[in-house]
Amino acid sequence: MNGTFEVPFTSEKTILEALENHTIDVHYQCRDGFCGACRCKISDASKIAYKVDPLAYIDDDEFLPCCSIPLSDIDIDVTT
Repeated sequence: MNGTFEVPFTSEKTILEALENHTIDVHYQCRDGFCGACRCKISDASKIAYKVDPLAYIDDDEFLPCCSIPLSDIDIDVTT
């Protein structure tokens, strides 16, 4: 699915919650950065911050939407 939607940078919602609000299905299990099931690819230009430090292993081009918020416009691939 390709598309664009806004998530206010001041939002307390995680990126996973924003995706769910837009009916974009992302697999998850814990919502706290422990399992890594929600891991998605992210572009180099995208900036995020973690609300809690994730414990799951992620590559440099990945992030966990369950425990992160956007700091800029983000370009992610939810099909990984």
